[in-house]
Amino acid sequence: MIKAGTKKIRAAAYCRVSTEKDEQLLSLRTQKEFFEEYADKMGYELVGLYADEGISGTKLKNRKQFNRMMQDAERGLFDRVYVKDVSRLARNVVDFLQSIRRLKALNIDCQFVTANMSANDGELTLTILAAVAQEESSNLSKRVKFGKSKNAEKGRVPNLVYGYDKEIGNYFDLRVNPFEADVVRRIFDLYINGGYGANKIANILNKEFIRTKRNCNWSQLAICRILKNQIYIGKVINGKEQVEDFLTGKRIKTSIEEQHIADKPELAIISKPDFEKAQLLLKTRIDAFKAGEQRHSNKFPFSTLIKCGCCGRSFRRISREWTSSTYIKWVCSKRNIDGAGACNNDTLVDEKDLLDEIKDYLSKVITSKEKLFEKTINEFKRKYKLGFDEFDEKQLEEELSRLKKAKDKQTKMYEADIITIEELKERTSDLNIAIRKIENELSAIKGNTSTFDRLETIVKKYCGNVNDVLSTENLDNAMLKKVIDKIVVSGDGKIRVYLRLFKELELDL
Repeated sequence: MIKAGTKKIRAAAYCRVSTEKDEQLLSLRTQKEFFEEYADKMGYELVGLYADEGISGTKLKNRKQFNRMMQDAERGLFDRVYVKDVSRLARNVVDFLQSIRRLKALNIDCQFVTANMSANDGELTLTILAAVAQEESSNLSKRVKFGKSKNAEKGRVPNLVYGYDKEIGNYFDLRVNPFEADVVRRIFDLYINGGYGANKIANILNKEFIRTKRNCNWSQLAICRILKNQIYIGKVINGKEQVEDFLTGKRIKTSIEEQHIADKPELAIISKPDFEKAQLLLKTRIDAFKAGEQRHSNKFPFSTLIKCGCCGRSFRRISREWTSSTYIKWVCSKRNIDGAGACNNDTLVDEKDLLDEIKDYLSKVITSKEKLFEKTINEFKRKYKLGFDEFDEKQLEEELSRLKKAKDKQTKMYEADIITIEELKERTSDLNIAIRKIENELSAIKGNTSTFDRLETIVKKYCGNVNDVLSTENLDNAMLKKVIDKIVVSGDGKIRVYLRLFKELELDL
């Protein structure tokens, strides 16, 4: 108690709760009321009450009120700090000691009411109490981790994920949201079949005022998360990351063996083949971006379609104003960016002229569907009759059976979550190529009617895509990519167009 006529001690109080749950916030309110009554009882002037809500005591950097209190201490706004308990100041021994030492250096005492101790009483006992508080936090972290692991084993679903609705309190079930599910399907379709990148898809959705689950605008990152999330093929994955150190909160990625994967086919929105196509496309574009040689773009009609025959890089679009006219040309991006010494190809391709020539070329290609089909069949036979002296039909069928069994074995390992989808793709890539080659060779040997019917269907569909291009006045990149694989410009100015039809059939035309 302060005697009459004595100047009141200016005191500050700090309190904290680690979660925002109602019972914890009630505890925070109780702490505040306690310090107000305590100051009045002891005759102190309570100049500041600092309270952090829903903040862990293991790290200082996120505790805004604590940091504000320390700044006010530097400014000399109070003479003493009151904290109800050691654990309220910090559950990290190092942070605790650094804090009280910093206050002592400013001649500010720190009082712990419950323990009836002061920082001036010596650090030994306080350090022991702080260590006990840290150990309690460590044990709590272990219990939380154990609880999460058990829930993960049972297939706990995310709290908030686009395409689904969740009932409050139901940790293991989701309901497909019909509208959002259609948006997810559209995202995959635009990415796989439309030739659009993640940023372009985000812009499309934002222009249509379609919002995310948190009622925000779409971003490139949000679209990529949709494309990578296996929940859309009915797989719920828990434990992708874990806290490495509860004091720092640092998280690390876990291995596939440590993750918990629950199959929930009722949640599937996207087919597995479409999902795998999206993953392959994502990887291809990321690899191209890292290599710096090809970045996915569909901004202009010929974006990433025109290739330099000298250095292999894409051509880039340049626009020039001359008097009252605008000239649009395409040039080798490597030469344009790095200078003439980087590439010898100085060819300038006029965009309008190339569009007109492409239309003329495609028009001639489909003048006769029968000739195009005949050309495709002949090339198919020529390619896959190579090497028939080595294997007769029976040997080819035996080899095909062996390859399919090997692929089936890898697929079963993936379905059993023994290997990842990336490992599956890597292990079956060569197998798929070999299987297709032998199937085509067998078809060529047998003159397989069903195979030729399939080729005819593919040719007809391709011709339909070409007709769409020819009937459209303003061509875009997505439409051109449906019919053209690439356009190669050589150093002497010659231009060669490679059709997507032959690329898809793996024919060298």
